[in-house]
Amino acid sequence: MSDSLDLRPFSIHTDLALEAHELANAEGTGIPGVRMETEELDEITISKVFVENVEGAKAIGKFPGKYITLEVPGLRKKDSVLQDKVAKTFAKHFQQFLQELRIEKTASVLVVGLGNWNVTPDALGPMVVENLVITRHLFSLMPEKVDDGYRSVSAISPGVMGITGIETSEIVHGVIEKIKPDFVIAIDALAARSLDRVNTTIQIADTGIHPGSGIGNKRKALNKETLGIPVIAIGVPTVVEAATIAYDTIDFLLAHFSHQLDEEGRKNKLIPETLAYMPDKKKIKNYRESGKVHPQAQQVFGMIGTLTPEDKKYLIKEVLSPLGQNLIVTPKEVDDFIEDIANVVANGLNAAFHDAVDMDNVSAYTH
Repeated sequence: MSDSLDLRPFSIHTDLALEAHELANAEGTGIPGVRMETEELDEITISKVFVENVEGAKAIGKFPGKYITLEVPGLRKKDSVLQDKVAKTFAKHFQQFLQELRIEKTASVLVVGLGNWNVTPDALGPMVVENLVITRHLFSLMPEKVDDGYRSVSAISPGVMGITGIETSEIVHGVIEKIKPDFVIAIDALAARSLDRVNTTIQIADTGIHPGSGIGNKRKALNKETLGIPVIAIGVPTVVEAATIAYDTIDFLLAHFSHQLDEEGRKNKLIPETLAYMPDKKKIKNYRESGKVHPQAQQVFGMIGTLTPEDKKYLIKEVLSPLGQNLIVTPKEVDDFIEDIANVVANGLNAAFHDAVDMDNVSAYTH
């Protein structure tokens, strides 16, 4: 009977190809048609997911293409030195993206800042657009005044359908028909299924973007098929579902109790005798990722403690969704986070677009 149940409506959504790959490859056996590479760079983890065919696309629920993810947990510390380093790394990988797509240095670009500027977690796109070096009007009105090392850049923040009454794709399509850019960059806020990746992760993809898909609002895609020119998507997860928070909380509690009850840990004096002590975050995270659950810890949670990760996700969302309690949640510090990450993305794009802009002078172009 369970085989006939369609549990897809109760799956926890993610816009990140990295997380989709992790979910589909939970057993670590690999996924046909999907290839992944990971690079550690000091405080930055760079992951590349290559969805090579339709089989791979169906397995992880992402379109065929290339996805690059920069994970930087330290961004939450408001470290300006690290922010500059992330912007430089982002610019480097974005330039490689353009080269692989065979986009010339003189090619004109339209940047589309998606999202609702009245809602802070959704204002990433408009905030990035505010800090870009816009040059198309200079090329049109006074080309002799434009120094070497700049490309034609135009930008638009089309808002959302609730504000304009117009599909975002229709606005973008109309602008493209008029100004005829060589390629498009779409920037949007995303949804994650991991609290650790909210406001600390940047994803670049050559597959385009589906505005609003992260919170269940299906809008027409912005991609090469719909617009006729290459579309590169840049996204930062700024929200998670309440079901994700509940799932992570249960998992961390199980890991905490299991870690405390683990006899090997006691013998090696890795943990104290009292359950009231909270071990450091790294040990708890490592224990959680190991998948080990102590039998006594399972007893604390009853049947929930014995469920598989997938069953826990389905159960939590199945309970919350019909009650209208599966809220979309963002951290209370989102005002600072969104401004910082928008500046990081804008700095990286300015350096990638214009040879005359480098990481030594890029801050002069943003605020």
